[in-house]
Amino acid sequence: MYKIIRRILFLFPAEWVHYFSMNCLRVLCAIPLMKLLTKKLFGTHASHLTTHLANLQFKNPVGLGAGFDKNAKYLRELEALGFGFVEIGTVTPLPQEGNEKPRLFRLPKDNALINRMGFNNDGVKVVAERLRKWRSDVRLQTSDLIIGGNIGKNKLTPNEDAWRDYEICFKELHPYVDYFVVNVSSPNTPGLRELQEKESLRKILMHLQMINNGKAVSKPIWLKIAPDLNDRQIDDVIDLALEIKLDGLVATNTTIYRDGLMTGYSQVNSIGAGGLSGMPLKFRSTWIVKYICQKSGGAIPVIASGGIFNGHDAIEKLEAGASLVQVWTGFIYEGPAIVKRICKEISKSMENRQWTIDNRQ
Repeated sequence: MYKIIRRILFLFPAEWVHYFSMNCLRVLCAIPLMKLLTKKLFGTHASHLTTHLANLQFKNPVGLGAGFDKNAKYLRELEALGFGFVEIGTVTPLPQEGNEKPRLFRLPKDNALINRMGFNNDGVKVVAERLRKWRSDVRLQTSDLIIGGNIGKNKLTPNEDAWRDYEICFKELHPYVDYFVVNVSSPNTPGLRELQEKESLRKILMHLQMINNGKAVSKPIWLKIAPDLNDRQIDDVIDLALEIKLDGLVATNTTIYRDGLMTGYSQVNSIGAGGLSGMPLKFRSTWIVKYICQKSGGAIPVIASGGIFNGHDAIEKLEAGASLVQVWTGFIYEGPAIVKRICKEISKSMENRQWTIDNRQ
């Protein structure tokens, strides 16, 4: 059924379809009976999939990566679709329009997307207020959805002052999110990836840890890295994460490379710059997850992202050492049943191979 709907939706601009679809789902979920039906159709309630990480309890290990619900507008709807956690953002201190449209492109032959969104968001104060209302809504007091806050810097903020932007976002969102992800790996903000160098990272992360340690309740801090890092850069990230006792890494963001695509060169070239996500990222992402887990001796928890379309893809990431997985492009191509299908396949694998979510080694 979804394949037919997808074929129609893919006739329209990708970014317009994104908001159209989510707004339709919002209208649907505003009706209590329809929300219950949506949860029954797409939700999952398998207690054996509960995952414990960084003092948080995730009802299942399948989350939605940052960039889908940038402004925390669709949490109720995404919870109804069964996600164990949703990462909002990337959020910046000041609102940003992002890059010029069109800036989101489909590559159906490759099950991929290219985006150059540019951290478009409503700004941290607006997003924080939206999250405050979500948390205070009495109808949601029983919600077990884990919310992550993905934070970044404004486009016009020079890199030497980037730490201030991360501080602002961290302080504003701290009361309302369950964990943080520091995004220094998007290819769509000029110069941002330069912050992945070891000393730049140290300054940002240790400053956030200092603020975090002064809070009554500290929140886990993860770092999101690019798939385009070389081995030395990955080793630097691992060394730093171990040194400062970072809570974990998210591997990986989108790639700037276009190797091995089925889509014609002229079409890809006409799209231009941006981060490639989806199936072409699958093997590189899995390799990095496995490398981090082996190199650190399993001491660094990893959230795996990149090329996850089904349960087999998710299990591959979990077996590589990941603690949780995130979908994004797979959600676009596979539709609203993706979480339920992945969880079902993980459950089947657990039964057949007798491993558990919290003990996969």
